[in-house]
Amino acid sequence: MPYLDHDDARLYFEDSGGDGMPVLLTHGFGASTGSWAGQVAAFKDRYRIIAWDMRGHGATECPEDLAHFSQAKIEADMAALLDHLGIEKAVIGGHSLGGFMSMAFNVRHPERVRALYLQGCGPGYRRDEARATWNLRAEARAKSLEDGGLAALGGGAEVRASIQNTATGLALAARGILSQVDARVIDSLPGISVPVLILIGDGDSDYLDGSHYMASRIPGAENVLVADAGHGVNVDQPDAVNKALGAFLDGL
Repeated sequence: MPYLDHDDARLYFEDSGGDGMPVLLTHGFGASTGSWAGQVAAFKDRYRIIAWDMRGHGATECPEDLAHFSQAKIEADMAALLDHLGIEKAVIGGHSLGGFMSMAFNVRHPERVRALYLQGCGPGYRRDEARATWNLRAEARAKSLEDGGLAALGGGAEVRASIQNTATGLALAARGILSQVDARVIDSLPGISVPVLILIGDGDSDYLDGSHYMASRIPGAENVLVADAGHGVNVDQPDAVNKALGAFLDGL
């Protein structure tokens, strides 16, 4: 199994090894590399598809200490993974939390981003009160995992397509990565200068407003609404997602 040892963590990743343009895909909270199986299969012959497991998720190993779980750590992990694979610039894409982290990576490392693929996600919050409300939900998610174990995970199709090791790691990820800390991502939207594809299922009610907001703020962003799909849109409707994503990637 391929791992990268970085900053006290062993990051699990899957590299299709293709010769085409590299695409780094980051899963959502409670999911893992398995959630991207339909996209890897569809594009591995044309592009170099790299999927990986964030700290607390899937097969990635990390000390069970909150100090090792933060958005800054994830941004650094993404950069280290690209370095390890000899990739200077890539399409950076993600689902839900992974989509937010893709935008955060663009804030920190814009020179390494060829384009952005933002699936079923939002841009965070500008107001302290809104962030506090979100963080109460993240803390409740963490507590439910500590009390109920992996049985309390729940989630959509992308979660069911994934494998997790421990509920403790997910609880730490909820507190340290899922929690909102500032407005840097939402404030960055008008300045995004790379091509952007925003895609969301029409039944993903929690993120529809955020997705449309991003589309209205990011210059030239393409916004795709997929019918008959929930939060795990790429698992619910892989053909529709692959058609839109393929056209976007081919256009680059």
